[in-house]
Amino acid sequence: MKVFVYPGQSAQFTGMGKSMYDQNVRAKELFEEANDILGFRITESMFFGTDDELKQTQVTQPAIFLHSVILSKIWGKLFTPGMVAGHSLGEFSALTASDALSFEDGLILVSKRAHAMQKACEMQPSTMAVIIGLPDETVENVCREITDEIVVPANYNCPGQIVISGTEAGIDRACEMLTEAGAKRALRLKVGGAFHSPLMEPARAELAEAIESTNIHKPVCPIYQNYTALPSTDPKEIKENLVAQLTAPVRWTQTVRNMVAGGADHFVELGPGKVLQGLILKIDNSVTAESYQDKVTKD
Repeated sequence: MKVFVYPGQSAQFTGMGKSMYDQNVRAKELFEEANDILGFRITESMFFGTDDELKQTQVTQPAIFLHSVILSKIWGKLFTPGMVAGHSLGEFSALTASDALSFEDGLILVSKRAHAMQKACEMQPSTMAVIIGLPDETVENVCREITDEIVVPANYNCPGQIVISGTEAGIDRACEMLTEAGAKRALRLKVGGAFHSPLMEPARAELAEAIESTNIHKPVCPIYQNYTALPSTDPKEIKENLVAQLTAPVRWTQTVRNMVAGGADHFVELGPGKVLQGLILKIDNSVTAESYQDKVTKD
C-alpha cells in the first residue's frame, strides 16, 4: 500500500517551492491565494529569504505546510494515499492533503499555531536536544530523574534517535547525564523553544479554541496522528489529538511501525527535505521510501 508522509519544522530551505510556482499554473494560483490569506507575501521568504528569516517560526511553519500541500495538489491523480501521516507540523499538511481541512482553513490554523508557539517560546528560555545512540527507556529515565527543571522526550524519531525538550538548564543537565550514560551524541538544537513539552501549554490553550471552531471533515483515508500513533478518520477525535499534540511527544517510530502493520509498504514523502525518508528506513528497512521536493508539470 502506498502512503504519503509530510515533514515538520527544520526542513525549510531558500528557494523552496519556486520551481512549482514558476512552472505549474495550479501551484502558482495556490501560492498567490496563500499570500492573500496570510496578508503578506510568504512566497518572497520561501523563494528568496535568508536562513535566519526562514527559521522564524511564523514563517517556517506556513512555508513548509504550503510546500507540502501544494505539491500534493499538483500530483493530481497520482496522489492516491492509502494512509497519511505527518511529523509535528506535518500533521496539518497531511490533514489538508487528505481533505480533512480545506486549503484556507489548514493554512490559517498553521499560521495561528506558529504565532501561538512563538509567544510561548518568548515566555521562558527553552530549547531542545537530539540524543543519539541510547534506548528510549534510558532517555526517559534520565528525564524523569531531573525534577527541578522541565525535561521531557519530545520526538521519538527512530530507534536510537530521540529529541528531548525543556528549559535550557534542564536540557544542559540532561545532555551531560545522557553523555555519561553512553550517548553517541547529545546535541542542543538551534530552535527557538521547547516544542512538544509542557512549556507549550499557553500555545495549546490558544490553539484549542482555533481548532474547535474550525470545520474538520472525514479524511479520504486514515491519518496516523502523532499523539496516539494510531489511525483516525473521526473529526472529533482528530481535533482532540491535534490539540494534545502541542504538549505531547511526536511518536514517529511508533507511527511508522503501526502504518507498516496496517499494510503500508511504500512511503512517499512530499515536501522539503528527505528527513522522513531516512527515518522510515531506519525504523523498517523492508519498506520502500522515497522523497519529492517538487514534481513539476507544465499543465
